[in-house]
Amino acid sequence: MHQLSSLDAQFLDAETSTTCTHVGILSVLGPTTPGGGLTVQALRALADGRLHLVGPLRWRLQQVPLGLDRPYWVDSEFLDLGYHIREVTLTGPGTDEQLAEQISGLAARPLSRDRPLWQCYLVNGLTGGRQAIYTKVHPAVIDGLTAAQALAVLMDTTPQPRTVPHRFSDEQYQAAGALGMLGNSAWHLALLPARLMWSSLRLAPHLPELADALTVPGADLLGTLARGLTPRTWRRPADEATAGAPAPAPAPPDTPFPGPDTARRRFAFTSLPLGEVDAVRTALGCTVDDVVTALCTTVLRRWLIDHDAPPNTTLAAAMPIARRTDAQFAAADHRLSLLPIALPINEADPARRLHKVHTSLTAAPQRFRAAPATLVRDVGAALPRALRGPISRTPLRALTMPTPPVNLIISHAAGPARPLYTAGIEVTGNFPVSAVSDMTGGITIAAMSYGRHLDVGIITCRNLVPDVWDVTGQLHQALSELTACTRNVRYLRPARPPHRPMSR
Repeated sequence: MHQLSSLDAQFLDAETSTTCTHVGILSVLGPTTPGGGLTVQALRALADGRLHLVGPLRWRLQQVPLGLDRPYWVDSEFLDLGYHIREVTLTGPGTDEQLAEQISGLAARPLSRDRPLWQCYLVNGLTGGRQAIYTKVHPAVIDGLTAAQALAVLMDTTPQPRTVPHRFSDEQYQAAGALGMLGNSAWHLALLPARLMWSSLRLAPHLPELADALTVPGADLLGTLARGLTPRTWRRPADEATAGAPAPAPAPPDTPFPGPDTARRRFAFTSLPLGEVDAVRTALGCTVDDVVTALCTTVLRRWLIDHDAPPNTTLAAAMPIARRTDAQFAAADHRLSLLPIALPINEADPARRLHKVHTSLTAAPQRFRAAPATLVRDVGAALPRALRGPISRTPLRALTMPTPPVNLIISHAAGPARPLYTAGIEVTGNFPVSAVSDMTGGITIAAMSYGRHLDVGIITCRNLVPDVWDVTGQLHQALSELTACTRNVRYLRPARPPHRPMSR
């Protein structure tokens, strides 16, 4: 028996009629010779011989009676690849815009809870004899930054597919009996008072700070009460800022993209030359994470200006970082943490904007270690599952959601440096397809390096950011702007950043 972790269960609870939390990868293949393309039958045969390498893709959920506790993982006796691997065909002419529109619709569909939480689509009919594979998986199974690594198991580093020994994973979980699950639930309920007490003690010193960060109605009153009720000896020292502690992450300001108001999505993708990104990184003494975040900051600034929303403050963003070791990548459980960062969209100068991004990302790990958002998740995890569902449908969901309230999510992962092949066909691009939610704004920007380019996927709520292709076009302009800065000697190089546990 393997029970879902509290964070994985929260990602399941976070799904609503307008929010799906699954993530995915869009892999573009080809071009291929006429008649030499990939068939859905060949893709199913390839998956059938390799899915045993990623055990969680065989697992399905088993709910606890009456919803008293977190679900369990159970091995599927039969994996219906006809359901999990499908094909769609674009009507002519098969442009990238049509491909993205198809992915928008597929990304908006929730995954069935009665089957293993993943699906794969072979997309035919692209221009130039190309094809695409879109795979989506729930983060309760494999977190977003590890999904690309797991899916790469189905690919090869040479045109000749490798031979994979067919053996099942050692981790196989049998169906749990109702009495056994109820017994475990009773034990967890017996421990509930102690867990709530421990979580409350950890959260108490941060109550004033947490209340100030919330944007729900009544947050100001909550902050006043928290400061009055929290014992002085529990509070953080008043001179902590002078002792070198980082400033708290900004509360998310009002923007035109507060969160998805419908389940309809828009997706767009593009590739940036990785050589130019590395040149900016080297010339200005920063990291690839800094450059990617600065590019996102620039396009958001321009988008807000174009939509008559003056960028007069910073945006509150979060960046996922992986905490999964190589030995854990084929195991279930969400192993991501979120770094809170500030995006200086109010800075007009591109080089100073990059420097401020660098400063924010450098301070983020230290701020994250003391961030109340991680403690809030502990409190949410301590609540019985039967209570978390109703709470997640009220304004108090901010206290139990797996992510803090932010304007958007920005992610960057280091992908394979060598070309990949599927059934002998070269993969020319790997574009992340992330998710948007009520708590993380109506736009998410995800980037992953692959070969000599940086592949970027942007997903939005269609009603809030319908012009997502304009945003991808501005990424190229933003990179050209930073490249020009490297040739201007009046810009000072930022201090060399300390080592951070980031992707590059």
